[in-house]
Amino acid sequence: MHAKKPRMTNVLWMLFSGMFYISAFTFGGGFVIATFVKKKFSDELGWIDESEMLDLIALAQSAPGAIAVNVAILVGWKVFGVIGMIASVLGTILPPMIILTAVSFIYNLIADNMYVAMVLKGMQAGVAAIILSVSIDLAVKVMKEKSILYDALIVAAFVLSFFFKVNVVFLIIAALLLGVALAFFRRKGVLR
Repeated sequence: MHAKKPRMTNVLWMLFSGMFYISAFTFGGGFVIATFVKKKFSDELGWIDESEMLDLIALAQSAPGAIAVNVAILVGWKVFGVIGMIASVLGTILPPMIILTAVSFIYNLIADNMYVAMVLKGMQAGVAAIILSVSIDLAVKVMKEKSILYDALIVAAFVLSFFFKVNVVFLIIAALLLGVALAFFRRKGVLR
């Protein structure tokens, strides 16, 4: 027996509301949002398989612009084409717009508030933990592929960035070029 395919309005509503909820209640930017998008649309709903979701997140991180919006574009497009992309992007950008509009009206009242400063410091610690968790999850998934090349790339990128202070942009460009070269050679049958 086949499972019933959800109706278009249900899919669009779930894209919009899922991204709205994630965007409204997630602090720390695109890396954190990408984690929750994966949990929602890959782990919970099963609309995108895990390896493809990781590819989408990697693509969103390497594309110019806000990671959260890039993830919304790619996930929405994958799930329901142009209309899905629009629903997903609207769900992602509306919460920050609403929150920033509200904060702009009361900023002068809260800017020097000690309690607000403490809350923000606590949020920074939480965000750091989530980003570390995402980094470890991605590294573990790459290392499970048992590819010496990918493992070496992870170590090399870390060493170049952390110890030698190589700009991340150059590392992303190098990884992009390497990925294109590998895809080209695999397509030609030179590599597996």
